[in-house]
Amino acid sequence: MAFTASNGRTTTALADINITPLVDVVLVLLVIFMLTAPVLQSGVEVSVPKTKTVKEITQQRMVVTIDREQRVFLGDSPVNIADLPQRLRQPNTDVAHQVIYLRADERVPFGAFASVMDAVKQAGITNVSIVTQPITNAPAQ
Repeated sequence: MAFTASNGRTTTALADINITPLVDVVLVLLVIFMLTAPVLQSGVEVSVPKTKTVKEITQQRMVVTIDREQRVFLGDSPVNIADLPQRLRQPNTDVAHQVIYLRADERVPFGAFASVMDAVKQAGITNVSIVTQPITNAPAQ
């Protein structure tokens, strides 16, 4: 919209919206979500073992969790270990290419861990990744 001033010059109203701050905020939120998404794997709280070599999780996969009380979860829902092989089989999926992430609390006895591994093998899944977290070096005192 143009206005004519008393001196005869035509001036225009400032009608452009500056979207630079909006783009900045959206990019910051995108980075935050990208960094926190791999951390939010499952709602079941476990203290996974610490190792020196840790591969970062980049794809969304099925997660089997064993908590401190040796309860088994598929995703966030509790599951009976006898029902686990049937629940792991996905329709229209080749089990040879199916990947499972296994999270187990570091205080879980090996027998409970082996039982869950056996249930996964009964489902025909051989590609199992065990979830760990990196060892953080404590500062020297």
